[in-house]
Amino acid sequence: MAYNCPVDTAEDVFLSVVVPCFNEVDTIAESVAMVLKLGEQLKLELIIVDDCSTDGSSEIVSSIAAAHDNIVAVYHDRNRGKGAALRTGFKIAKGEYVAVHDADLEYDPFDLLRLLEPLKSGKADVAFGSRYLHQEQRRVLYFWHSLMNKALTFLSNIFTDLDLTDMETCYKVFRREVIQGIEIEEDRFGFELEIVAKVAQKRVPVYELGVSYAPRTYSEGKKINWRDGVRAIYCIFHYNAHIAPVPLQFLIYFFIGAFSAVCNILLFSAISTGVDNIVFGAALANFMAAAVNYWLCVKILFKHRAHWNTWAEICIYLLVVMASGALDAGATLLLVNLGYSRIVSKSIACVITFVANFIGRRFFVFPEPTLERY
Repeated sequence: MAYNCPVDTAEDVFLSVVVPCFNEVDTIAESVAMVLKLGEQLKLELIIVDDCSTDGSSEIVSSIAAAHDNIVAVYHDRNRGKGAALRTGFKIAKGEYVAVHDADLEYDPFDLLRLLEPLKSGKADVAFGSRYLHQEQRRVLYFWHSLMNKALTFLSNIFTDLDLTDMETCYKVFRREVIQGIEIEEDRFGFELEIVAKVAQKRVPVYELGVSYAPRTYSEGKKINWRDGVRAIYCIFHYNAHIAPVPLQFLIYFFIGAFSAVCNILLFSAISTGVDNIVFGAALANFMAAAVNYWLCVKILFKHRAHWNTWAEICIYLLVVMASGALDAGATLLLVNLGYSRIVSKSIACVITFVANFIGRRFFVFPEPTLERY
């Protein structure tokens, strides 16, 4: 890979570059050598986190670290994933700025100098590289992989209100106090979605600049797969939906509520087969469906569980569930008495209580502020 022309960089700039490494025996030495070239332009700290490699990468990392005073090598005792490796590296970074560089030769480290410019000038606290902004040349690979990246970026932008072109980019540069002020939870590639969400929630100024990119094939060692794509969709909802605008939350809850309603109807159908008491059957089915609804709300929509720190919080949740159950059972009984069948009555009652369920959970069980964007 050819280096870009160096950008003027003050010698007193202190940059920490975190390099996660897992089974990169063929590329780690060359990748580190490329990053070390940045030391000619600024003060450099290189943190290599070996994520329990099994192919000899660990030995290479040890040898390189022993030969350079500005390299810190950290070793995980088991394979935890890229996000976990970055979490380890970010915690010990000492530089004024902190950047990410992969060990696979897909990116040109001299692009990090360009990404530093808006941070040095005070215009930004975070800078993202983009593989889709203007490049002089690029290696052409994997249409569907690129399409998925763009689709995930679009979905992420809807929630974060950031106009990014490449949310999944490896190259990210942060002011150290920003990245060390973020709790990273994801262990694998979900880190990319999580960090964009949490940067957006900090409402700090963000810049995006084009970077060069030479993607490798799966036969050359590319590790991301379709399961990471599924996890990415989950992460977008999990880390963003709880502070999204209420109309968008209601749209998400529509799908959660629809699934819970189906469970409610099926459970009522099964329970009422052997139980004559319609109110009891409707209430029991509603309570069981509420448990499903609660779990989905925590996982996908509101993220934070009810804190359960006080009896008041427990009572609020129970009151919301009981109120919902009473409304559901009352509506079901009323409609049955009006001549509708049990299943039709239950279905209509589920629709009636849908909005009440959302209001109760959003504003009483899982209260979250809606962020104002900068």
